[in-house]
Amino acid sequence: MRKPRDFDAELEALNDKAKQLRERKLRQLGELVVATGADALPIEQLAGLLVAGIESKDSGAKESWRKRGAAFFQGSRRAGGRVDTNPRGAHASDGGESPTERQDRT
Repeated sequence: MRKPRDFDAELEALNDKAKQLRERKLRQLGELVVATGADALPIEQLAGLLVAGIESKDSGAKESWRKRGAAFFQGSRRAGGRVDTNPRGAHASDGGESPTERQDRT
């Protein structure tokens, strides 16, 4: 005869594993904020930036963000160990405006 399975113990183990994964994800997100230099932003601005990224329907911008993120993780960093923290890809030469902001102005 087979030994009966302890479903309660298995469920508890799965819940513990899920909790560990959530904690690890939260810690890694915090590390990412610090590594990118986004911790220097006011919390309201950082939250607004993230919400705008989630709500954005511009697939071109999202692809650009994805490429910049991939470059960040591959080590393409500027001097000082930080990446360009402008999330819209604006350059200092254009006054800090994103292409979308310039388009909206015209």
